This record gives sequence, structure tokens and C-alpha cells, in this order.
Amino acid sequence: MTVNGNNGEDHAGGRRRVLVVEDEPMIRLLLDDMLSDLGYTMAAEAGRIDEALTVAKQGEFDIAILDVNLNGQPITPVVDVLVGRGVPFVFVSGYARRGLPEAHSDTPLLQKPFQAEGLARALAEAAARRAN
Repeated sequence: MTVNGNNGEDHAGGRRRVLVVEDEPMIRLLLDDMLSDLGYTMAAEAGRIDEALTVAKQGEFDIAILDVNLNGQPITPVVDVLVGRGVPFVFVSGYARRGLPEAHSDTPLLQKPFQAEGLARALAEAAARRAN
């Protein structure tokens, strides 16, 4: 699927489904609102690694937004599942690129605090990388 402009519509006109993995409930709520405004649907959310792994393996979504560090645990196991499934993803971090899994250091990064425009750009970049 491709992203058309800044909206979350795929080529069939449906809303793209997003997995959000973030340990801060308020940031998940903010992302849900921003995603909706951008034309996406938050298909699933997780605040802990065990939850994120379960959803990453079994959930139905088109793209993921991943906090780099969940309560002190690295996101790497979830990244490995998504890579295996061919699902594009965006990292979110308050610490710039420090802490990103080395093998994925070129993955789009949304630095906290962020705005909707930055979120739209990061999602479009991740989707474009998958298409290439």
C-alpha cells in the first residue's frame, strides 16, 4: 500500500491501520487523536513488551509506531517480529537516535515532543521505504 499525500488512505481508499506501542498512556491518546486527524485508525495499542509482542505477531495492521524504550526494555524483539512480517514502522523517542536498534538506525524517527506534521512525514517515509 502507498500513502497518498498526508492522509492515511491506501490505494483502495480505506483507512490505514496502525499499531501503537508506547508506555505512556497520554502519548497513546495523543497519537490516537493525531492518527485519526491524519486519516489513520489505531488498530491496536500496547504499553508493555509482552503485549506488544502478542499484537505484533497476531494483529492486523499496516504500519507501526514504536517507542524505542518501554519501561526500560528495548523494543528490539517487537522490531524483529515486524521485520519478519514485512510491516513498516516508525520509532518514537525522547532521546534522539540514542537507543535505536543498530540494525535499524536508518528507520524514520519521530522525536518527542512531536507535531502531527512530523507524524505524517514519518509515516509516509516508512511506507515509502517498504514500497521500495
